[in-house]
Amino acid sequence: MTERLDDWSGLHADEALLRYAPEAVRGLESLVALAPSLVGGDLTELVRTVCADTLGLDALPSPRGRQQRDTSGAVDELLTEFAGQFTVDVSVIDDAARRDVVAAFGTDLGAVMAMIYVADWTPRTRRALDRLFGAPVDGWPVPDRWDDSAVDAWDRVDAFMRSVARLREVDPVTTELVRLREARQHNCRICKSLRSRSALTAGVDESTFDEIDHYEDSTLDPRQRAALALADAMIWQPGHIDDAVFDDVRAHFSPAEAVELVLDLMRNASSKIAVATGADQANVAEGVEIYDVRSDGTVEFGLSAPVG
Repeated sequence: MTERLDDWSGLHADEALLRYAPEAVRGLESLVALAPSLVGGDLTELVRTVCADTLGLDALPSPRGRQQRDTSGAVDELLTEFAGQFTVDVSVIDDAARRDVVAAFGTDLGAVMAMIYVADWTPRTRRALDRLFGAPVDGWPVPDRWDDSAVDAWDRVDAFMRSVARLREVDPVTTELVRLREARQHNCRICKSLRSRSALTAGVDESTFDEIDHYEDSTLDPRQRAALALADAMIWQPGHIDDAVFDDVRAHFSPAEAVELVLDLMRNASSKIAVATGADQANVAEGVEIYDVRSDGTVEFGLSAPVG
């Protein structure tokens, strides 16, 4: 832990991000600047408005002066419905909706999913950090350059996720509990089937993981319950989170840990892309698969369980 739990004064949200997660800041900024031109026009504003309106949060900025789509078209109506459902509850997207989106966007599907993910979870992340630290004095920055390429959209998401995975302030057990809670809320099959070797090495087992589903009245410690409450709030009601949720985070986590916790939730939420596209099938037919995160932020699957 890099700082005392009570050392929360003096930093606004943007400053806290830059101090405690500078690599992730660069990755997040690159995602905000992602505005690929798809199907003959710019859908950035449409997607960002739909997701923000659904959440009751401020929309991310969009490029001006670019070719805009006529949002009355069938493709745009399809994308509006899909992005809205992705934001509300990705687990209910069905095969018919997937087929329609694939047919509409074809090889641009990856870029479309990256756009929706960024529009869905960046406002949640910013709002949580605003509530924990105070909003940036001059507001969150607007990109001075926009990237209209659809080719490297997923590469940008992947780079951001690896930068977050390299953070190591939060203990592995809390990190894994939060990841599993989010996986179960989004009903991501592969995520639910995974178990962190680092968390298992720290002494937890399935009896601990079973308590995630009723954490409010569980034997999990107050720190873990505070993290899980923040996860639930950011997933289901990011625009209406009770002050007590943030008070509990400040009481049990240092500022550096809190930044990591919020960013972890955004990183975990990338599983919504797999769920939305039906690509979330588990690698094991039964039981669990052991994984771990390497020091460079990449993930290694198919490990053996720790002994003892």
